[in-house]
Amino acid sequence: MDATTRKWNRDSWPIAAAMIQYPNMLSDGRSVQDQSVEEWAETLSDVVEVGFTELDPTDSWLRLADLSPARRDEFVRLTRSLGLTIPAISTSRRSVIDPVHGDEYLDYGHRVIDTAKAVGAEAVSFGLFEPLTTDQKKALWFWTVDGARNPGDPAVWEKAVARIRALGRHAEDLGIELSLEMYEDTYLGTADSSVRFVEEVGLANVGINADLGNLIRLHRPVEHWQEMMAKVAPFAKYWHVKNYTRMEDPASGVIVTHPAPLETGIINYRAAIRMALAHGYCSPFLCEHYGGDGLSVSAANRAYLRRILPRDDKDTNR
Repeated sequence: MDATTRKWNRDSWPIAAAMIQYPNMLSDGRSVQDQSVEEWAETLSDVVEVGFTELDPTDSWLRLADLSPARRDEFVRLTRSLGLTIPAISTSRRSVIDPVHGDEYLDYGHRVIDTAKAVGAEAVSFGLFEPLTTDQKKALWFWTVDGARNPGDPAVWEKAVARIRALGRHAEDLGIELSLEMYEDTYLGTADSSVRFVEEVGLANVGINADLGNLIRLHRPVEHWQEMMAKVAPFAKYWHVKNYTRMEDPASGVIVTHPAPLETGIINYRAAIRMALAHGYCSPFLCEHYGGDGLSVSAANRAYLRRILPRDDKDTNR
């Protein structure tokens, strides 16, 4: 898709709120899965009050695909009554090659795709990253502690490719795009590996969630964001955007990172988005932010995106 066929402009582009600020388990021991519609509404009122009109339920908060059809429909009616749409659904830490739950998560992935179709979403995001370790949960910032790694076994790589291809074909049949999240120490842990992986999957509707924030926040050497973006831009689909400051001391080798608003972190999103647009990017965005009032920072990030996206469907914003 090129600029002449782009279907959105800066005012209409779907920019969703993530729900990573909200846990699935409540202080009283209940799950968000079991909340009443009124309780869901209380949480979603936060999203509406900061100005979002799009929502990604984000399954770390609510597993929409695991609700009964009746409960799912109640949730969708609620979102519509609040003026919210669901352009995409993201999964988190449910890898189809998880050594214990991989088969279960593959089945879940197919349910997510069916759910996306049922609620009117046009994209889903999957990842190959696993649950946080005990040490990661204890850390102030979980990304400062190494977590699980995808095995360096070619057979497991092929299994991952085959399972994602199966999900991709299911999504393709329903007119839905599938976006694979870049994440450290997975088969999408570098730009080169991400491109190789999606090329081996070999489906036009399967691309890369260019969440470079997951990589530039690491306290280890990483490829420059601009070099990574240049490689993955031709494959970019539904995109989680967040940013970080990054300080490197070559003399000591010390690296320190911290969450930052989109326009003040190390990734220049004006340049990164232009790279993707040049390759026909036309998918929703998801605003994420860790620390502090992440929802309010995400709302500010949404406003920033509105300023830098194309003014109309033919504008290249250059």
